[in-house]
Amino acid sequence: MAKQVFQIHGADAEGSPIVNRKLRRAEVLRFFEKQPACLVGLEACGGSHYWAREIAALGHEVRLIPPAYVKPFVKRGKTDAADAEAISEAVIRKTMRFVPVKTAEQQAAAMVLKTRGLLVRQRTQVINALRAHLSELGIIAGISSAKVAGLID
Repeated sequence: MAKQVFQIHGADAEGSPIVNRKLRRAEVLRFFEKQPACLVGLEACGGSHYWAREIAALGHEVRLIPPAYVKPFVKRGKTDAADAEAISEAVIRKTMRFVPVKTAEQQAAAMVLKTRGLLVRQRTQVINALRAHLSELGIIAGISSAKVAGLID
């Protein structure tokens, strides 16, 4: 999904294209408000869960597809229009695997866990760098963070 411009590719029941246009971020929900309930396919990426929730709230069935599963359906170069057409083809496949749409609460919980993991990795990185610098001065610190913290006193 783009940050400012979204490519829309719509097809009828036979798969013939009926709409192929770009929309600005502010126009996306207004576009889907005017459409009858339909199947909407989105590539699972940053922001896709938000858009899936918003579009589903308008009465549409939304399915998220992993990018790796969309790629085989791209017929030409990597453009937004080609990707949108590929998503349109992939979303109607009976055997396609979809990503479940996460609730805002699920996303918040995942964000907390990922942020905590990042902080733990960064702390370990800083401790290891400090231990390396101190060893250059002949000061050998133990492996645990408590032993390195003990050097500060």
